[in-house]
Amino acid sequence: MNNEKAKKIPPSIDEWLKEAKADPRAGEEGMFLVHNGIVRQTPKAQVRQGIDDGSLVKGLEFSYDQLKVEEVIRETYQMPGIFYIKVWLNEGQLEVGDDIMYVLIGGDIRPHVIDGLQFLVGKIKSECVTEVEIKSK
Repeated sequence: MNNEKAKKIPPSIDEWLKEAKADPRAGEEGMFLVHNGIVRQTPKAQVRQGIDDGSLVKGLEFSYDQLKVEEVIRETYQMPGIFYIKVWLNEGQLEVGDDIMYVLIGGDIRPHVIDGLQFLVGKIKSECVTEVEIKSK
């Protein structure tokens, strides 16, 4: 028996947008933004801190705390002009190019939606998920 978890199937952004535009608050929204985070081969330390140890990422062990994600979504809805949020997170052993997360956020004006997306994705990444890079040299 194979104990490896099957990869989750990513959502259809077209379907998400149809749902969002059918939402009761859609008339208040003037913009939607989508974030699609994927596994990259460049290590986080190299991209964020300029530390190049010569390694490449060949995969990522990814997990998340659903209750914390829901709390961050609630916090984001308190921001000015944010009316719609949908989040999908993958889990398990991911490979380079695999989807890590999708986030759709809708609101009234561009500055509010950009701020909301930045806040939401930043909090998810810093407070809700565990990412362990699997490296090769």
